[in-house]
Amino acid sequence: MDLDTLTREMYAFVESKGWLDGDSPKQQTSRNLAISLALEASEVLEHFQWSEEAQQPEALAEELADVMLYLLQLASLSGIDLGEAVMHKLRKNQSRDWAAPAGDDAPSGL
Repeated sequence: MDLDTLTREMYAFVESKGWLDGDSPKQQTSRNLAISLALEASEVLEHFQWSEEAQQPEALAEELADVMLYLLQLASLSGIDLGEAVMHKLRKNQSRDWAAPAGDDAPSGL
């Protein structure tokens, strides 16, 4: 499934809940979406607290879906083509030096 289809489906859901209405208590502003995105991302972390592997893969999948839904909406609301942004960032990262300092296992700054 492509990002445009997912974005359309996300908006159909949000609209069906009335969250795009001006008087909605769940205003879909950039600020609110960014906060929600961070909160959902932290819920992903809960699946790895005290364990190297998620003990409930289905629940992890739901949290990852929540993260993606907020990400799609925030990108759309901000006028960002997420697919284009990802490809741009991958090209940029391709030219970066990923040599890790001694004792460091993983690169940072993706």
